[in-house]
Amino acid sequence: MYLDLFRLRELPFRLSPDPEFLYLSKNHARAKAYMESTIWFTDGFVVITGEIGSGKTTLIETFLKELDQDVVIAQINQTQVSALEFLQTLLVQFGFQPFKMKKAEILATLNQFLIEQYANNRKVLVIVDEAQNLSAKVLEEVRMLSGVETTKDKVLRIILAGQPELNHKLDAPELVQLVQRVRLRFHLSALTREDMEGYIRHRLEVAGADGRDIFQADTFDQIYRYTGGTPRLINTLCDTSMMAAFSADRDVVTLADVDAAIAELQWVEFNQRPTSAALVTREAEDTEDEHEAPRRAPAAPPPKKPAPTVGRIVVSTDQGDVAEVALKVGRMVVGRTADNDLQIDSRFVSRHHCQVVSTADLSVIEDLNSTNGIFLNQKKIRRHVLIDGDIIELGTHRLRYVEERSGQAGSGGVDTLPGAQETALLE
Repeated sequence: MYLDLFRLRELPFRLSPDPEFLYLSKNHARAKAYMESTIWFTDGFVVITGEIGSGKTTLIETFLKELDQDVVIAQINQTQVSALEFLQTLLVQFGFQPFKMKKAEILATLNQFLIEQYANNRKVLVIVDEAQNLSAKVLEEVRMLSGVETTKDKVLRIILAGQPELNHKLDAPELVQLVQRVRLRFHLSALTREDMEGYIRHRLEVAGADGRDIFQADTFDQIYRYTGGTPRLINTLCDTSMMAAFSADRDVVTLADVDAAIAELQWVEFNQRPTSAALVTREAEDTEDEHEAPRRAPAAPPPKKPAPTVGRIVVSTDQGDVAEVALKVGRMVVGRTADNDLQIDSRFVSRHHCQVVSTADLSVIEDLNSTNGIFLNQKKIRRHVLIDGDIIELGTHRLRYVEERSGQAGSGGVDTLPGAQETALLE
């Protein structure tokens, strides 16, 4: 990859949430403070919303990492479940085997567990990510659980985090009792232009920039114009821009590199994105004036010739092939949610499961800290240089790599990335 060229220790713009890279803008710091307040107050829920890619999950991971050992945590990410499945998941998080229990037994076990933790001076926190997917019935179960109390205190702390649809769901008439228990509600908006520049510099510094200006000053306005200050979009565009600079053997990212990345990604300016687009993270009407992308002259038009295909990924299950996508120079993200370049709708696949990064010479698959990992020849791997015919397993799905670079199909045996000591790593 480009680590040696830019003299970095690690990749600065991974999509996977990493607390070490957290940039606390004013809004992110406020959201984190609201989360922290749940440890000291049990008189209501805390609700944190934000568009896709706004940094909610990274904020959650940072918050959880900093908690004291006297806090018992249940973290729930799979939210398209029934009320019974939700309660079962909760008990599993607390170390029980509830799958043969009836609902009454589950509730009794939960109540007893919560009271015991309180008696032992332990705090119990339930944090639900992607809470906008919870049904009204599940939310009602959450409300009932929040009512468990001793003679003095309620014993369960709850944080609901999700996309803006969560606010709309909470405002439904049938959830009025739940809403009455919401103590704090905060929407995590996108980064301002100034915060975005600070965010980019911060991630580069954590990765080992040591004060060097890797992105030229005139690149930031363009990056903001096409990302709207959304962290995940910033990561994608910055990483692709660094790939463009790497292909040109430049150790500084120029405006031309950013424009090349935009053309490769086939992006339009952020304020022109339809709200239904896969990578859109917030609606235009929700954007505050101070956060709106500047209206400047349009970027240079993309090259007329499309980028050449360097390979293909064929997706299959036991029932046969189900999809096929072409690989071009750049990054392709694979995961369960619709904002991925390749969506695999499976409960065994994480929201952002892995990525395939392709240069003119090779393609590399990398796990994005997924729950269930990626496997090659029944061995769990973190990173691997793909060879024609490789079959990567993701849960019940398989990704077969087909090399299409001239004269490289079936070459094999290459596991070292150019410019970096990055070999196929077994976990």
